[in-house]
Amino acid sequence: MDKKTAEKLYDTCYMRVYSYVMTLAKNQHTAQEITQETFYKAMTTKQTFRGESECYSWLCAIAKNLFIDETRRSSRFQDEPDETLADTDSDLEQSITDSDASFRIHMYLHSMEEPYREVFELRVFGELSFAQISAIFSKTESWARVTYHRARLKLKERMDNNEI
Repeated sequence: MDKKTAEKLYDTCYMRVYSYVMTLAKNQHTAQEITQETFYKAMTTKQTFRGESECYSWLCAIAKNLFIDETRRSSRFQDEPDETLADTDSDLEQSITDSDASFRIHMYLHSMEEPYREVFELRVFGELSFAQISAIFSKTESWARVTYHRARLKLKERMDNNEI
């Protein structure tokens, strides 16, 4: 990939890829690192973009794989939770005020099984199209639509039953 193409790709897709990674990582530092690694990998790897989907979908697929790798790597090294991180997280949580409904939705999303949770988050928070979601999962667009619809139904059912 030449320098001009790489710069254009970075300028047009960085924030969208970063937003996607934030939905996965839920940590600003981790999201920044994975996003940077995504672009580095996209620009330096011998595998090039084949044009079968949008560049953004290709980058999100790379980012998702890097996130999975990072999650596996960190789970091997983390035997016990770090107390200093727990304190930082609680301070952060106290400074953020959410409405009760928003909190309940996020509580359910946290407990929702995959791939429903990720598809719902990509659609709602990542604002991705069904075509982009299907490209990330290497599935059909119909699969993405059905999975999103089922996730919405599960969420609505739990909210109606006040299970959260």
